[in-house]
Amino acid sequence: MKNEYKHIFEPFTVKRMTMKNRIVMTPMGTNYGEQNGEMSFLHINYYEQRAKGGTGLIIVENASVFSPQGSNGTTQLRIDHDSYIPRLYKLCETVHKHGACIAIQINHAGASAQAQRTGIQPVSASDIPSKEGGEIPRPLTKEEILEIVEKYGKAAKRAQTAGFDAVEIHAGHSYLLSQFLSPLTNKRTDEFGGSPQNRARFAKLVIEEVRRQVGPFFPIFVRLSADEFMEGGNTLEDTLEYLQYFEKEVDVFDVSAGLNGSIQYQIDANYLADGWRSYMAKAVRERYNKPCMTMGNIRDPRIADDILARGDADLIGIGRGLIADPEWVNKVEFGDVQDIRKCISCNIGCAGHRIGINRPIRCTINPGVNTGEDYRKKHVKRQCNVVVIGAGTAGLEAACTAAEVGCTTFVIEKKPYLGGLAAEISKIPDKNRLADFPNYLIHRAEKMKNLFIFKNTEATIEQIESLHPDIIVNATGSSPLLPPIKGLHDVIDKENGKVSSILNMINHVVSCDYPEDMSGKKVVVIGGGAVGLDVVEYFAPRGADVSIVEMMPIIGNGIDPVSKTGTFNLMEKHGVKQLTDTALLEVKENSFLVKNPDGSEEELSFDYGFVCLGMRANNPILKQLQDNFDTGKTEIMNVGDSVRARRIIEGTEEARNILNVLDKRDFI
Repeated sequence: MKNEYKHIFEPFTVKRMTMKNRIVMTPMGTNYGEQNGEMSFLHINYYEQRAKGGTGLIIVENASVFSPQGSNGTTQLRIDHDSYIPRLYKLCETVHKHGACIAIQINHAGASAQAQRTGIQPVSASDIPSKEGGEIPRPLTKEEILEIVEKYGKAAKRAQTAGFDAVEIHAGHSYLLSQFLSPLTNKRTDEFGGSPQNRARFAKLVIEEVRRQVGPFFPIFVRLSADEFMEGGNTLEDTLEYLQYFEKEVDVFDVSAGLNGSIQYQIDANYLADGWRSYMAKAVRERYNKPCMTMGNIRDPRIADDILARGDADLIGIGRGLIADPEWVNKVEFGDVQDIRKCISCNIGCAGHRIGINRPIRCTINPGVNTGEDYRKKHVKRQCNVVVIGAGTAGLEAACTAAEVGCTTFVIEKKPYLGGLAAEISKIPDKNRLADFPNYLIHRAEKMKNLFIFKNTEATIEQIESLHPDIIVNATGSSPLLPPIKGLHDVIDKENGKVSSILNMINHVVSCDYPEDMSGKKVVVIGGGAVGLDVVEYFAPRGADVSIVEMMPIIGNGIDPVSKTGTFNLMEKHGVKQLTDTALLEVKENSFLVKNPDGSEEELSFDYGFVCLGMRANNPILKQLQDNFDTGKTEIMNVGDSVRARRIIEGTEEARNILNVLDKRDFI
């Protein structure tokens, strides 16, 4: 494999640091740090997994140079005091023993800090929030700017002392340096505002001070939002202009994109192509003749190698892809690329957990994101038969996990295909990346000689009994929620009808029944959750007149911030009508009767109507299982949507818990 991707595995030297390959783990917050800002041992284990997995360079997530003023999280790492050096040294020592290089990103959050967490008003270039509805910051004085410059330099020196091979300065993504660089947030009239040269002055002072502290041979990376993708913000051409004012002491440009208000281009939305940003790195590289790193949904090693071969970039950054699969590099070098657990860019467990609700990161498709896969070294002590009913993502994860520790495992699937709802949803064009997960699970299952799959098979008690199960996993998934609303059951999903559920809509998408140009067509979607928004995202760009109806006050409640920002930007761009606090009363062949917030009733006519009120658990056999296997000899697990319709992440976590059942029953 190494020869097939030869550009990936070329060593790369910058100053006195030599990487064994071109893959860089990009800095991405985890919420794994201690509350005092110290690195935890959980943290160290997390990065060690990625080092063992073959990564060339790991850039540790942003560490605060000035706390609490510059902190952007409740458990963010700190590097503003010498007391943090010992634990950081332990991290570097641990990573180095696996042959990986390691850097740390140093940062000041500026207006992206939150007073409720820091206890003080955020600071910035001007009094402009870093995002819509954000806190109003206080403009920094010149004296304060110079103090922060000094803080950056001392932080970089600590990083060097702790054993890091390089340091990265964060100058993008709506953090402090970015707030000075961007005309959207910098309205100053002194020497730090106005012209590109003035807006770049703060970053220039920081980089020069860092260089003064670390000396001439220590690599300095700088992360940029090369295109801010916001009206009035910096474009790529603007960035190419202001870089001239501080590029001299920069060794590598980490060329990213986006701000808080365009976060779907910063933490890439799932519909963006693999490596879509590489043109930005190419432009910086060609203008300044400096090594550049690109990233952006890079999951396929072929695309990574092609980017390097074309000379678009010198380094390939992978963040979420290494959360999903720490062994990405090793699998490319030594194994089958089909074994890679490809990130599906759902942004739920990583961005959604950390940014949205202040949890430690998790991963939809990798339930062992912070524990690894050491379970595979275990093996059952005695014969254990596992029967899994349903071959969606939860069922397949449970089946594969059981088989990997030696259980004889049987999967019974009613449909002629595997993958469940994830396989169905992935048929929507902008959701096709989702198919990577069921495809990975299917490949994983097919390799198991002790895993047997029965498709086109309705599970019966007699059949299950014949397999002598020690553990039964019920993973029968969910079906569209269709409450007893007047007229709904009479018209939905009827042949040649105009009212569809999400599953019927997908069937029409596959059959290419919807015209590409839907100008003049009215589309009304009932339900403002994730499913309803999937429908909106499909029809709005095709020119349809789209309305979305939600009985709650908020559309997109509970959706991760990346998806939410992208979807709301799309709805604004295409003029989607958002009707909140509006209840569905009746479904007709060509219209929905709804109750408006003021109590009035209104009929919404449509050419295409969709009822997307969510999903409900589907348990056709669970009661029979509980009645027939109640002796205590057989353990029954109910996992995934068959417990309650939720997201894939909950199902995979519950499925991996089969290991706990095996332990409880003394099989492992």
